[in-house]
Amino acid sequence: MQAHELQALVQLRRARDLIDREYASPLDVPAMATQALMSPAHFSRSFRAAYGESPYAYLMTRRIERAMALLRTGLSVTDACMAVGCTSLGSFSSSFTEIVGETPSSYRTRKHSAVEAMPACIARITTRPIRSR
Repeated sequence: MQAHELQALVQLRRARDLIDREYASPLDVPAMATQALMSPAHFSRSFRAAYGESPYAYLMTRRIERAMALLRTGLSVTDACMAVGCTSLGSFSSSFTEIVGETPSSYRTRKHSAVEAMPACIARITTRPIRSR
């Protein structure tokens, strides 16, 4: 790997860390691209090439992951939606259903005793949503 490719990966990681840290904030591709020191178009192409999904898809997956944890604690669907930075309950529910495979309401009401029995570090790994490509 050449030095400029390594530097580009470092910049993409900086933007990905921003998404992981600020997922509940209003983030858009230009803001993420600024963090990576790239133009929005170049950032989107590079991010997809490096991580296999668009920056927005990665952001939504992280938001849904955090919402799943909140729903397991009994938080309402609306409150979980707002807590993770989504402004439209309909879009949130559609994205949640697409990624998780069930509606947020049904996910909230079913038992999660296996996850509750796991150490938190293992629960994060086993419950992480994965988009089907």
